[in-house]
Amino acid sequence: MVYITGDIHGDTERLSKTDLSMLGNGDTLIICGDFGFVWNDDKKEKQFLNRLEKRKYTICFIDGTHENFDVLNNLPVVMWKGGRVHKVRNNIFHLMRGQVYEIDNKKFFTMGGGEDPELDLQENDDLSLHKEIPTAQEMLTGVSNIEKYGYKIDYIITHEPPARIRDFLLLSENKTLRVTALGAYLDELSQQCDYKKWYFGSMHTDKFISESHIALFKNIVCTENRPKKGFFRK
Repeated sequence: MVYITGDIHGDTERLSKTDLSMLGNGDTLIICGDFGFVWNDDKKEKQFLNRLEKRKYTICFIDGTHENFDVLNNLPVVMWKGGRVHKVRNNIFHLMRGQVYEIDNKKFFTMGGGEDPELDLQENDDLSLHKEIPTAQEMLTGVSNIEKYGYKIDYIITHEPPARIRDFLLLSENKTLRVTALGAYLDELSQQCDYKKWYFGSMHTDKFISESHIALFKNIVCTENRPKKGFFRK
């Protein structure tokens, strides 16, 4: 079975065996960005990843806005479940932008990255220096891969939500709205794709926005309607 949760930010407690007791042999956990354990590339971090490698399930993550992209992008790229991944350990993978994976006979589209809300981009800024922002090529790759499946995807996993969803959440908090290329791109995907659920993590809240859009932070959601131990867990 496949489980989804929000940003981890290097919090080891979020990956404790107790909190993940519902996962068993062959299950998959997907984290919606800001994993935080491919960061320092030091001894302590490697020891923790080695302990995670001993678990019987697979841990996957998309990238968020707060990653060490220099370390992440130097990891070996391999094929896994039909899409390109960075291999962290034998059971830990970074799901790359614009890829489609077939897990448990379901199709998952992933688009990591986002725009830091504190970032003040100017018109002449070099976007290539902002590795957290998906490139035009990565977004085109996403469209090309989705087209192969006739725009029919079971689950969409992103760090950022579509622009209209983000605007709805920010308006409810009286925050300033911003138009971004990624937000518009995700809006277009939302309109063009046939999908069951869309999960995202950047808003740091646990909330059902609609029947199909779900914001995640600390909760863990099973994609199936028959989870082993409850639908939501903290």
